Amino acid sequence: MLKIQENTNSYIETFHKVIEESNKRNTKHLILLVDDEPDNLALLRRTLRSKYEVITATNGKEALEIVKQRGKEISLIISDQKMPIMQGTEFFANVAEMYPDIVKMLLTGHSDIDILVDSINKCNLFQYIFKPFEPEELMLIVQNGIEVFELAQSKKRMLKDLKELFYTTIKSIASALDAKDTYTHGHSLRVTLYSLILAKHMNGINEKFMEELETAGLLHDIGKIGISEGILCKPGKLSDEEYEIIKSHPEKGKKLLTSIKKLNCVSEWLNSHHERWDGTGYPNHLKGEEIPISARIIAIADTYDAMTSSRSYRKALPHEVARDEILRCKGTQFDPQLVDIFEKAEKEFAIAHDDPEKYYKENSILRQYIAQDEGQLSKVVY
Repeated sequence: MLKIQENTNSYIETFHKVIEESNKRNTKHLILLVDDEPDNLALLRRTLRSKYEVITATNGKEALEIVKQRGKEISLIISDQKMPIMQGTEFFANVAEMYPDIVKMLLTGHSDIDILVDSINKCNLFQYIFKPFEPEELMLIVQNGIEVFELAQSKKRMLKDLKELFYTTIKSIASALDAKDTYTHGHSLRVTLYSLILAKHMNGINEKFMEELETAGLLHDIGKIGISEGILCKPGKLSDEEYEIIKSHPEKGKKLLTSIKKLNCVSEWLNSHHERWDGTGYPNHLKGEEIPISARIIAIADTYDAMTSSRSYRKALPHEVARDEILRCKGTQFDPQLVDIFEKAEKEFAIAHDDPEKYYKENSILRQYIAQDEGQLSKVVY
């Protein structure tokens, strides 16, 4: 894991990259032209090549191979409908499955309502163009299509950039918290990792829940930000007064996050991760299923990491000791069904414990979202 200063720098670097990426626009879009008639293909090429980069294909099968190879580069496709080997609508239906954002325009010499309906329903067609066409009119239609493509890409970049900043901010906060105590270095990441491992072995868990669970794991101890290092790092036994201060961190964490709309749900989970199945936990003495399922998951992950990590007052305990203690507390401290799941997944816990950073990268949901297609920005997180 990087030092806190490096994490801060990562956040700043990411912010500048987001601004830089947001200001970029394609200066010359790539357009694919598909037509089996050489004269029509030549006219299309002459019309568009001055403003756009143009590639051509003479049938749907050939064009499909081009899309498979260069689909990420293509902004717009113009295809004839009536072609040998593969009709235009069939070709576009395949394109829509692979690259739904590519703008699709269909050329035809016939006004066939069935073709029109089929192409709209199956292909997400942008424009239906009749032959013969005027070059000037075609240029305007293509320009409109490119503007639609750019708008869609801008929205996607904006959402991705916001996720990137959100994720990097969460990671930076977690690292800043861990840096308050050398003995808890990497604690938030490991608790998050163990929580994700436990959750993926459960039934009926969707990606939205996993994303929120990951966020909660990274922030579960954020309330300790306001607690002095003298208490957090104290080598001996805490006084009753000091222990009460430590016990205040779930509620402090909830207060910090409640005002953030996206984290409303997560804030309640944070407030409950020290509740116990038998009702003897804190701060609200919730019992059994009154405790949010995510808080019950984090409670096991938090306990496992606390036992298998070195502390100021003792050395790390072996995996087997931590496992046996969690099994012993089944039905008292922990949800019995989750303990059963933990028992099935405990070997994966042990593997993850030996290399948590690598294992976290492989299991992180938030990181997978921001790494899709445009992985460069996410590299600065690590």
